[in-house]
Amino acid sequence: MGFFSTILEKLGLNKNKPAAATPAAAKPNVNFAEKSKDDNLKGSAGMASSGSVPAAPKAVSEVDVVKHLETLSKGKELNWKVSIVDLLKLLDIDSSREARNELAKELGCPADLMSDSAKMNTWLHKTVLKKIAENGGNIPQSLLD
Repeated sequence: MGFFSTILEKLGLNKNKPAAATPAAAKPNVNFAEKSKDDNLKGSAGMASSGSVPAAPKAVSEVDVVKHLETLSKGKELNWKVSIVDLLKLLDIDSSREARNELAKELGCPADLMSDSAKMNTWLHKTVLKKIAENGGNIPQSLLD
């Protein structure tokens, strides 16, 4: 999901980050063999700290999206709560018709909506907010209905 991944990344919700944490988790395993002599001295404390590293991305994925977007929108005439164009602009992402068409296709927009810009934009806005919520963003229910 290229285009939508960019949205998640801008909001600090990129679910691909934990996968990147897997190689980092492998590094402590290499160090674990090196620290095996110290295990008698440290006990499981060393393992607990390396176990905490993957937990950090989970905490990061619980992002207060509303607060983040409201902070970004201060002093700007952008209404991200109702407009996909404004939401994309606020995140400094291409909001052109072509870019929105690409995002709509990526998210599975019904073909009958693709030819009507207003209907596609409404569908796209609701779908993007729902997908953000599915990925750990705190989107209010009132914006998802």
